[in-house]
Amino acid sequence: MTFPNHTVEKIGGTSMSRVADLRDSLFIGDRKGAELYHRVFVVSAFGGITNLLLEHKKSGTPGVYALFANDESGHDWLDGLTRVADAMRAAHAKVLDHPADLTAADEFVRERIEGARSCLFDLRRLCSYGHFRLSAHMMVIRELLSGLGEAHSAFVTTLMLQRSGVNARFVDLSGWRDETEHDLEERIRDGLDRVDLTSELPIVTGYAQCREGLMREFDRGYSEVTFSTIAALTGASEAIIHKEFHLSSADPNLVGEQAVRKLGHTNYDVADQLSNLGMEAIHPKAAKILRKAGIPLRVTNAFEPGDPGTLIDEAPGEVPGVEIVTGLDAYALSLFEQDMVGVKGYDQSVLEVLTRHKVHIVSKATNANTITHYLAAPLKPVRRSERDLAERYPGSEVTVQGLALVAAIGRDLSGLTVAQAGLAALQSAQITPLAVQHLPGSVDVQFIVPKDDRDAAIKALHRALIEQRKAEPHAPIQLHAGAEEQATPLSQTG
Repeated sequence: MTFPNHTVEKIGGTSMSRVADLRDSLFIGDRKGAELYHRVFVVSAFGGITNLLLEHKKSGTPGVYALFANDESGHDWLDGLTRVADAMRAAHAKVLDHPADLTAADEFVRERIEGARSCLFDLRRLCSYGHFRLSAHMMVIRELLSGLGEAHSAFVTTLMLQRSGVNARFVDLSGWRDETEHDLEERIRDGLDRVDLTSELPIVTGYAQCREGLMREFDRGYSEVTFSTIAALTGASEAIIHKEFHLSSADPNLVGEQAVRKLGHTNYDVADQLSNLGMEAIHPKAAKILRKAGIPLRVTNAFEPGDPGTLIDEAPGEVPGVEIVTGLDAYALSLFEQDMVGVKGYDQSVLEVLTRHKVHIVSKATNANTITHYLAAPLKPVRRSERDLAERYPGSEVTVQGLALVAAIGRDLSGLTVAQAGLAALQSAQITPLAVQHLPGSVDVQFIVPKDDRDAAIKALHRALIEQRKAEPHAPIQLHAGAEEQATPLSQTG
């Protein structure tokens, strides 16, 4: 299933909340006739809807899924579904203005919400007999609920575009009331089988129901996996993600809008490292799919349609340089064992514990007697990991320390003395680093700093490694006088 000369494009939830603005720019703009087509749009749910359906991504406030899983009385999740329905109607009321479209969207919400309500009622009644366990069905419930959000936004976007004269087509991959069973590729092929990209604009749900169960492996990163799989299966010339911001050299809210610069061009190695640090340009599995298919990825600002954004491909850096500085709070989980030296198995044992508690490993450092993992995870699973390791190695010393990891990232860091220049910049900002890590040939240098110094460290590194090189991009990074001797002893750990 391939289409000639087309793009596959994804719109995130925050941007979808302003989809009416995108109608006159991204979707239509100056395009006429055939120029409107040869594109496939994959959409997320309207902003905030998935939080209400599952749980709030940042605060953890329970949505329908969490309420259903923990509610013995059976009432709270019903109120949660009502809140979802109200939020959906409020969202499409901002997008649609024709009475017929509003009626169609209201009916769509009613049918899907009532269907989900009946399904959950029946499941709870079935599990009350004792032979069936609710826990065995919770992942299916999570998928069912999540698909409601994308189906709603795709349906509403299709109505909006059709009212504006675009031959848009609603492609629902959510499997709603579909008794057939497909894997992901089969689900996509079935949904797009009769689409004519020369005269139709498919609006596709970011969630796709399939045998593999997207949420089991990717949880809320599933829409980007759907998007990248569609691009690979259809042979897209380019995959495009429309965000509400550009990929920039740092957070403009932190270092200032005048100080940052758009990346413009980078590669998949950098994108992978950004994902590792929690600043996803794209889910790493989705990036792997595109990379294997040889499809370049473009990340644009959805509200600046004339700007080409940032291209991500396999090209090496034209000139050595740091492209982005970012950071995150982390915990250093260290295992010190005097008898570790020369003994195999410690690494595997620690990794087994961390995997069981589902903590994300950002980085790692080792020496003869100590293994330290830098973890981006809530404190509770980190403490559980600490406890398990202490029980497994009663003669060891297991410690947890809160800190921050700040990274300078670029396609080509060769010959730049980034570690030394970064240490000099931190010293000038009166920040004492705890460690610095740089593997030969890697695309990043990681500075471990006290947690309270994270933002100040990002500013200092961005100023020294990026801002000061804007005027002379080919010039070597300058060290302050005397800084090299002071920085060198700390320049590398692990």
